[in-house]
Amino acid sequence: MKNISIEDIKKLKELSGVGLTDAKTALVEANGDFDKALEAMRKKGLTKAEKRGDRETREGLVDSYVHDGRIGALVELNCETSFVAKTDEFKDLAHKLAMQVASMNPLYVSEDDIPEADREKKLKELSENFKGPENMKEKILEGQMKKAFADKVLLSQPYILDDSKTVADFIKESIAKTGENITIRQFKRVELGVTE
Repeated sequence: MKNISIEDIKKLKELSGVGLTDAKTALVEANGDFDKALEAMRKKGLTKAEKRGDRETREGLVDSYVHDGRIGALVELNCETSFVAKTDEFKDLAHKLAMQVASMNPLYVSEDDIPEADREKKLKELSENFKGPENMKEKILEGQMKKAFADKVLLSQPYILDDSKTVADFIKESIAKTGENITIRQFKRVELGVTE
């Protein structure tokens, strides 16, 4: 087995947001393979992050991003404590999310925010144009609905700085690091010359 250095343990702790003991255990289990240990810790951290999703978020901040004086975005990002809200990491997360809103122009924070009338209208349209096998219709339409709204839902969009993950995945990584639930309460995007 590869020799495990204290530097690797500290680095893994920093990147994954776990304790030193957990970081060392992960490296031992991965036979000293740092990347394998990091992946295992991230999965473990994301599992814990999902459990934190029910905790209330009353603190946070509003951040903005303006692109070339033509497009601007405001994002209200919430967490559990003012301590986390004041950290550079949290401020950076809020700023990157404002960049995402400016760049990708979502309409809703989550799928739950899509009005029922919009869902019904889209489902009717897809149903009328359906050409597949009848016995698969419901399943296929469900997939088409998800796809139709994916680019309009902020949490479902591919994250602009790493499209291998969604915005929701990116936020879960921050939840794993901070140990607090983090939610996007609202956002607003303004484009020069465009009115709603």
